[in-house]
Amino acid sequence: MVSPVIRLESTDRAPVAGLSERDAIAKLDRDGYNELPSAQARNILSIAWDSIQDPIFLLLVGGGIIYWILGDHQEALILLGFVVFLTAISLYQEGKTEHALEALRDLSSPRALVIRDGQRKRIAGREVVRDDILMLAEGDRVPADAIVLSCTNLSTDESLLTGESLPVRKIATVDNVEMARPGGDELPCVYSGTLVVQGQGIVKVRSIGTQTEMGKIGNALQKVPPEVTPLQREMNRLVSRLFGIALALCVAIVIIYGATTGDWLKGVLAGITLAMAILPNEFPVVVTIFLALGAWRISQNHVLARRTSAVETVGSATVLCVDKTGTLTLNQMAVQQLFAYQGTGGLGDEETGGRGDKFIIETEKHLSIQHRLENFYPYDLGLHSQVPLPESVHELVEFCILASQRDPFDPMEKAFKELGDRSLAHTEHLHSDWKLLREYPLSPQLLAMSHVWQSADGKLYEIAAKGAPEAIADLCHFTPEQQKNMAAQVSEMAAQGLRVLGIAKASLLDAPPPFLPPHPVLTPEHLPDKQHDFPFQFLGLVGLSDPVRPTVAAAIQECHTAGIRVVMITGDYPETAQTIARQVGLLQTGDTITGAELDRMSETELQQRIQNTSIFARAVPEQKLRIVNALKDKGEVVAMTGDGVNDAPALKAAQIGIAMGQRGTDVARESAALVLLDDDFSSIVQAVKLGRRIFDNLRKAMSYLIAIHIPIAGMSLIPVLFKLPLVLLPIHVAFLHLIIDPACSIVLEAEPAEANVMKRPPRNPKEPLFGKKTLGLAMLQGGGILVIILTVFAIATYRKQGELDIRALTFTTLIIANLGLILSESSTSRLSLKILKSPNPTLWCVIGGGVFFMAIVLYIPFLRELFSFSFLHSTDLAICLGGGLISLLWFELLKQTTKRELR
Repeated sequence: MVSPVIRLESTDRAPVAGLSERDAIAKLDRDGYNELPSAQARNILSIAWDSIQDPIFLLLVGGGIIYWILGDHQEALILLGFVVFLTAISLYQEGKTEHALEALRDLSSPRALVIRDGQRKRIAGREVVRDDILMLAEGDRVPADAIVLSCTNLSTDESLLTGESLPVRKIATVDNVEMARPGGDELPCVYSGTLVVQGQGIVKVRSIGTQTEMGKIGNALQKVPPEVTPLQREMNRLVSRLFGIALALCVAIVIIYGATTGDWLKGVLAGITLAMAILPNEFPVVVTIFLALGAWRISQNHVLARRTSAVETVGSATVLCVDKTGTLTLNQMAVQQLFAYQGTGGLGDEETGGRGDKFIIETEKHLSIQHRLENFYPYDLGLHSQVPLPESVHELVEFCILASQRDPFDPMEKAFKELGDRSLAHTEHLHSDWKLLREYPLSPQLLAMSHVWQSADGKLYEIAAKGAPEAIADLCHFTPEQQKNMAAQVSEMAAQGLRVLGIAKASLLDAPPPFLPPHPVLTPEHLPDKQHDFPFQFLGLVGLSDPVRPTVAAAIQECHTAGIRVVMITGDYPETAQTIARQVGLLQTGDTITGAELDRMSETELQQRIQNTSIFARAVPEQKLRIVNALKDKGEVVAMTGDGVNDAPALKAAQIGIAMGQRGTDVARESAALVLLDDDFSSIVQAVKLGRRIFDNLRKAMSYLIAIHIPIAGMSLIPVLFKLPLVLLPIHVAFLHLIIDPACSIVLEAEPAEANVMKRPPRNPKEPLFGKKTLGLAMLQGGGILVIILTVFAIATYRKQGELDIRALTFTTLIIANLGLILSESSTSRLSLKILKSPNPTLWCVIGGGVFFMAIVLYIPFLRELFSFSFLHSTDLAICLGGGLISLLWFELLKQTTKRELR
């Protein structure tokens, strides 16, 4: 439950409601977005300028100029018209990519937790405005320069601005002070781009964007060069080699044609045609478009790809290491069971009177207790119980709340507050007027936190502690027997899927410690540095339930089918983790490993056991890195989720680091390759599925490009070598590019995933895009088209048809075969006729457009003359259709014989 008004904890200020949404929108319109100068999105003119610098367009312009010199003005104009058409296609492709990148830029903006209209709201950091009230916590990246209104142990790392290696402490301001320059302790100011390394605070924004200290530094961060992925490097090497071969062939053709015929201008036209046929200009464009649109498609499934390299690798994941809380579960906790200890001694110490009777109140979701434990009053709440709490558990709930934030964000603390508001509203156990003096945070050495409170009259000092039961037992100095008794109760609660916390209290005036001043006016300076110095008394245990997400079980089953192992890593007890694993269908093929066992293991033993372990319980974030490295050493491709500052090393080490978008820290998000916007495990599985689809479609597009360029290059080269009439002229190759360009970048990119995409094992990430079998299939497809076209060419020559007839027949056959190749490449498993039922509208547009334009070119006299065609009769069309049908049957035969290898 979120309080409608956020109160400041360490000052006497009035409640803060923050800006209203109307005021925030007005300030955003007036001052602009909170962002530094960055590389601007390309407009239509810059995209057009980049497009006309493409080699194909330059070759078309060159061909048009030559035709103009030859006096063939119509041919020249039609080539220049193709420049316009192909530029329009490029504008559409690049514009779609740019819109995808813009959407990703908006999503990747750092997140900020603001107070608007009295309610907390998480927004993009670029939408923060002046006078916004921000809530900062450990691990957050500060989105703007601001004044600290309230804080608890707040420290920030300002090394980005000052070069100081140590964090600096912050204090709350008592006056409306001005912003100071960064550097040094005890300043009431925080600065954009700095990192909160400890504590939390409430701040008011003073400067945004270029007016911040970060903005004044200069343009060092203005432009970030685009990341070159391994796939792009492979593509660049391929393109550079093909470009050299193409250039050499083109020069050779010009020389051979000009020397043998004496017509050097036509020789140049033949060289331009061949260059247009074999230059690999589409290859890098296709890779860029697929990765950008792939990242955008993944973002539509609530997963932000911060680096395009993640789009390449996510589909090859073999192990998914996931947190339990918030990822497999809803992270919406409710208090389910209360076990209040009644006694003055330690747990199980009957001699000091620590003994009570057991009772259970039935609720709508009762969890029965099978055996009696000494010194406990067990009380089962159920998930939605409205039964009043008995007095015996009031103090336990009271100190649960005191050990939490006053206005909590953590789901467990929200559950405590909701229970208190519902059940203790009219009792003396709620203390909204108490003052928080100091907070002792969790640490890897002690998994417990404490709050020191001063009562409203200043006479009472209470310390509330909560944390892992063994940590609370340590604070209360339990004997081994007491620890054994508590562990038995914890195990029983954990076996029911509950998360168990221990609660303790200390009253300073009841047992004055050495640090208490002579006159009991306690200040933070008088408090000890360690929680162990307080005289804690054990209050009891609290069991919280966190329902499993309804989509998780199906998603885990899909992972198992896809050959992906799911490993749960949690800080909960083994019994709790195993209960959740059973609920979600997580197959456990070995023993559960606890964090303590992991610390005792050698690397060799871990290597032996990790392959058959699906649950790591009682694990701390620092151990995730060791788990990731052990899995990588076994040859696994690891996807690892994380949300905290300590998760950053593991997220960086994993091939696919996945940060939580809702509850994660900025440090985790910046270390990860993917950001899970809804923190839902099923979104990770969808990202894996999309990653496989993107790689499959990219391979289809590359195979299509290789295959279709073989007959085009062959029909451009063979007539020159054998002194035959030229079949393909620049205008014909330009027409083909009207089909090829959208087919390889738009049609095949939009193809849905194969039916078996999640029914096959992950691919080897070291497998190249062009494996021998893939490249061989593409060459067989292209070679088959070339043979068929040459056969049609031979038939037309045998029938003693003229040059215009031969050109019309061969070109029409090439167009029909090209459309058949698009149909065949759209799926590696489905037959081409089944693909016609595909829900891909761009497929219909390209095929329908190709047939329509071919028809008007053949049967409109003006266009037929421009293309140097003759009129095709029914017999001619039958030959063309027959050649296209044979090529399609050839494609299907190759598909069926190589289907197993291509899976």
